[in-house]
Amino acid sequence: MQSPSSEGAAREQSWQWDGEADGAAEAPGDVIGAGGDGPRLSRRGLLVGAGVLAVGGVAWAFAGSGSDRPVPEPTKPTPTALSGPTPLWTYRGAQAMTPERLVAPPDRPVFLSKAGMQVLDPASGAPQRLLVFDPPPPPGWPSDLEPPVGKVAVGPEYLFTAASRGHLDARHLTDPTRDWSLPLPDELQDQLLFTCMGGGVLYGYVWGRPRADGTAPGNRVFALQLDGRSLLWSVAADHQEQPIAPATRGTARLVACARSLGNRTELVVRDATTGRELWTAPGDEDLRWCAAVRENFLVPDGNGGVRGLGPGGEPRWTHSPARGESWRALPPVPDGVRVFVPRDNGLVTCHDAGTGTVLWSYRLPFLLDRRSRPLVVGGTLYVPGPAAGGVSAIDTATGVPAWTFHDSGPGRDVWTVAADGNHLYAGHDDILHALPLS
Repeated sequence: MQSPSSEGAAREQSWQWDGEADGAAEAPGDVIGAGGDGPRLSRRGLLVGAGVLAVGGVAWAFAGSGSDRPVPEPTKPTPTALSGPTPLWTYRGAQAMTPERLVAPPDRPVFLSKAGMQVLDPASGAPQRLLVFDPPPPPGWPSDLEPPVGKVAVGPEYLFTAASRGHLDARHLTDPTRDWSLPLPDELQDQLLFTCMGGGVLYGYVWGRPRADGTAPGNRVFALQLDGRSLLWSVAADHQEQPIAPATRGTARLVACARSLGNRTELVVRDATTGRELWTAPGDEDLRWCAAVRENFLVPDGNGGVRGLGPGGEPRWTHSPARGESWRALPPVPDGVRVFVPRDNGLVTCHDAGTGTVLWSYRLPFLLDRRSRPLVVGGTLYVPGPAAGGVSAIDTATGVPAWTFHDSGPGRDVWTVAADGNHLYAGHDDILHALPLS
């Protein structure tokens, strides 16, 4: 949950380029060298359920472009890095990024916005292919609302979308001749909603049909094998349910799901190979996230903290705000036998995943909110903050900070981070930087 302090800071940072309107059509973007910053559009996520179904039958418009598209001259001020490592390159998009649509951080540089997804060259930041896949608004859609859009997944070679009704569409990141589409069975002919990805499997659900008695319908949960281009399984759920985290226990693959039971939720753990339900455990009123650390599962504890569950759902430990404290845990970041818990008040704590023992803590130079998604790469934890705060790199063994990177440009979004084997890709608003890994 976003803290009042960080929410106020975001409002103070809001701005807009002269003559720039939220819906303005702009050029595809520029690579501007070292430095970085940019703006972010506010988004209203209304009419999600009915809206997604309304556009389910609309054919998606596809378009592609290669790096031969003319690169326009920069039309906005070039920002300058103020602290931290020097960017290897900086890319400015024509619109603000929409990273909340990604089910998992990509392992290569991509710039996802309302205009589509621009694939960038890891070495130079040059545009390689623009993938456009969102549908036009349905007839009669209010002009002051953005049409509902679903999440997408980026793999090593493909962008995966539910662009065609009843299909999984795979767009190759650089070669359009390698695109493919997988027809799905009758029970998955409604609009697919992707929720998480892991181990080469993409998980999601489809809305259930309305019930004659007016009670809330269940839905259907599914798993798609990406390398095999096949449906792994789909199961009917009696209540609204969605996968939220893939997991492993020894050699077994699992997937944790959040099931809504009216005024409460529960954690459901399924066999990721067959979809068979293994066990359930009571959840918070709003089971917003789950993190898996070996055979343990971490979920919200209902008081702003974290609860650790054992391999059968039994409670193991809880880390909650003490008397007089006011903070809320964001989704934990697992790393082997440890787990890092970022808080909205800017504190990061490292815990033993089995016992919950605090191993170290570090106070960030900025607050966090629910959109901040840290990332572990090697022995470093990268924590993204608000636009004016930047990204902090922390040694995972000691909790000692290595650096904080931020740029000079204004903005109103939080930073996001992704990585491959060579670079950290950190951006906010309409700017993406390539930084050396620590």
